[in-house]
Amino acid sequence: MAKLMTGAEIVFQVMEDHNVRHIFGYPGGAVLPIYDELKNHKKIKHILVRHEQGAGHAAEGYARSSGKPGVMLVTSGPGATNAVTALTDAYMDSVPLVCITGQVPTHLIGTDAFQECDTTGITRPCTKHNWLVKDVNKLSSVMHKAFEVATSGRPGPVLVDIPKDVQFAKGKYIKPKKINNGKEKIKFNGQDNNIKAAIELIKKSSKPIFYTGGGVINSGPRATELLRELVSLTGFPITSTLQGLGAYPGNDPQFLGMLGMHGTYEANNAMHDCDLMINIGARFDDRITGKIDEFSPKSKKIHIDIDPSSINKNVKVDLAIVGDVKNVLGRIVSIFKEKDSNFANSNKQNIAAWWSQIEDWRKKNSLGFKNSMDVIKPQFAVQRLYELTKAQDVFITTEVGQHQMWAAQHYKFNKPNRWMTSGGLGTMGYGLPAAIGVQVANPDKLVIDIAGEASVLMTMQEMSTAAQYNLPIKIFILNNQWMGMVRQWQELLHEKNYSESYTEALPDFVKLAEAYGCVGIRANKPDELDSKIAEMLSVNKPVIFDCVVDRVENCYPMIPSGKAHNQMLLGSQDEEEISDEGKVLV
Repeated sequence: MAKLMTGAEIVFQVMEDHNVRHIFGYPGGAVLPIYDELKNHKKIKHILVRHEQGAGHAAEGYARSSGKPGVMLVTSGPGATNAVTALTDAYMDSVPLVCITGQVPTHLIGTDAFQECDTTGITRPCTKHNWLVKDVNKLSSVMHKAFEVATSGRPGPVLVDIPKDVQFAKGKYIKPKKINNGKEKIKFNGQDNNIKAAIELIKKSSKPIFYTGGGVINSGPRATELLRELVSLTGFPITSTLQGLGAYPGNDPQFLGMLGMHGTYEANNAMHDCDLMINIGARFDDRITGKIDEFSPKSKKIHIDIDPSSINKNVKVDLAIVGDVKNVLGRIVSIFKEKDSNFANSNKQNIAAWWSQIEDWRKKNSLGFKNSMDVIKPQFAVQRLYELTKAQDVFITTEVGQHQMWAAQHYKFNKPNRWMTSGGLGTMGYGLPAAIGVQVANPDKLVIDIAGEASVLMTMQEMSTAAQYNLPIKIFILNNQWMGMVRQWQELLHEKNYSESYTEALPDFVKLAEAYGCVGIRANKPDELDSKIAEMLSVNKPVIFDCVVDRVENCYPMIPSGKAHNQMLLGSQDEEEISDEGKVLV
């Protein structure tokens, strides 16, 4: 017989059944019954954020670094609307997130009651699915379904809206028949033939490249192992999107670096000139393709993805394989090992000219920069941070802007789930709360937010959360006193009209850190960096590191807006006028 519980009790029972151990939230009138029940569930720790957006980004960081769904709890009205940015961010970047919102009592819905809004209507476009639960007897089944939807297929955010009277009401609690682990097994119905066809294309190719994305990481650790095995079995070059970094070791000679708008010269040129592109868990977005009708014009394209709606959406492909990356790669690797385990050696001559061409592109040293003895170059700051932390198991988050790209370019990731950044939505303010979520999920690891001073101020209040829970996150600010990427675009696209991109009245970040009860450190000169970074790493408290960098350094290489992905600017000497069409595309 089903047990009778209040709606609030059901919420926690579901979370316990799904092994939730942390939730990120902010109380309010419409969720007080749930917060009242919190005291009875010691297995679940609540992290009090300072803004609902912070709860969402913290839940994202938690999910992306742990592989488990992140859970957030917020009140009705502004609590729910403040969560929309984080929900959209999670939706764009395929992050499993369960958002529980309070709602006004059922009899007041539609009356413009205090702190009422149409939460399900507002969040329908930015969630995989959402529910308004008006019957307490349906609450447990809906919440079980929410966890299943968030973690299955292509992961993403879901929302359950629970009126206050439903939280008080008693109803039946039904346990789930089975706990879905989120990993669907591929149904090969006819797709085995596609896998064999993909292998034939691989064997015939003389200029191949693996193009990998966040879908590899979402598929789990086994997928990254299989990817590395396949790259080794083929001897092919590999590149990665921003979200895919870490799926393949960043320091491996077969890795060409990140591709896309600020990717390496060799990665973008190889993507353009290849005869076979093997897309694994990436979505051909505009930051990768550049001018779509000139994208990799002579290549056959294979696309492996769990989400059928991503296939042929932006770029038409020659062969599609729909399924979990782990399962598809497992099948490809097993066929290779069974029938052609020596392929990399036997095929070496066939792709020798291709590798020779790639090495020529590498000689451009597209990530090179002119260092300075007087001012800290942001690239140098990231390189020193990497060198001084690479021996540890480090988790990196970022905000959004130039610093994000410099971090992606100059910090090498050799493991999955170590790189958390806002890719699809490009959310300034993401990195600090995300670092909190990462630290909660990985309490004994080093967590660093590589930040920009403009971005980090958007969610700076979350330092208070870090201080309250003794979360020793390190906020490493590349402070150029500008909205750096905005300034760069204004320089290249808008005749150097730096309209409102200069950040006036910046706080003293050292004093701000101290105001929060944290540690503040500042570096002004290159020769200070190593000792100051060492000091930051030695402190077992939250730290704000104000790294004062070159104010006018631009982020290169860069594909100019409106240009093909092999037409790259490698520095200021390459700058050219951007077309009107290009200006629209930034």
